[in-house]
Amino acid sequence: MKKNSDDDKDLFRQIMSDVAPLPQDKVAPPMKAVKPVPRQRHLDDMQVLDDMLVHPLDAAEFETGEELVYLKPGVQHGVLRKLRRGQYSIDAELDLHGFTAMEARQEVSAFLRECRYQGIHCARIIHGKGYGSKDKQPVLKHKVNSWLRQHDHVLAFSSARTFDGGTGAVYVLLKRQS
Repeated sequence: MKKNSDDDKDLFRQIMSDVAPLPQDKVAPPMKAVKPVPRQRHLDDMQVLDDMLVHPLDAAEFETGEELVYLKPGVQHGVLRKLRRGQYSIDAELDLHGFTAMEARQEVSAFLRECRYQGIHCARIIHGKGYGSKDKQPVLKHKVNSWLRQHDHVLAFSSARTFDGGTGAVYVLLKRQS
C-alpha cells in the first residue's frame, strides 16, 4: 500500500513540474480572537426557563389584599386552590347589586338555602366592588365575607377570577348533601 502512495506522489510531482507558483504580495490578516461562549451558563439558563414552564404562573396564586379567601378548618388546601383557579363548575349565581345590606343578607341566606336544597356544590355571589356606594368603599363585600364564614354549609370561598368578577364576586363551595 505504501508503494501506491509513493507512486502517486511521484506522478503528481512529474505533472506539476512546469507549473510556476503565483507571486504573493499580500499579508494574511491577523485572526481576531473569538470570545469564549459560556455554553454551560446558557444551558443552565435554558433549564431554568424550562422549569418555569412546567408550572406556569397562575394569577389566582397572587394576592393583592382585596381578595376574600376562606377555608373551613379541616378542609384540604387543595380544595381552596382549585376554587381560586375556577376549577369547579358554577351551578348558581346571585347578584347583589342594588340591594341594601339588610336585603342582601336575606338574599344570601335564601340563596344558600336554595343551593343546599338543590344540591348545588359551587355558586358565585356577585357583591360588587363598592364603586356605587356612598364612600366608594365596598359595603356588601365585607358583609358577605362575614355572613359566609358564619354559614355551616360553606366549606370555602374565594374572590373570583378576573373575568368572573374579580374582587367584586366570590366563588362559594358548599357541602354536598349527605
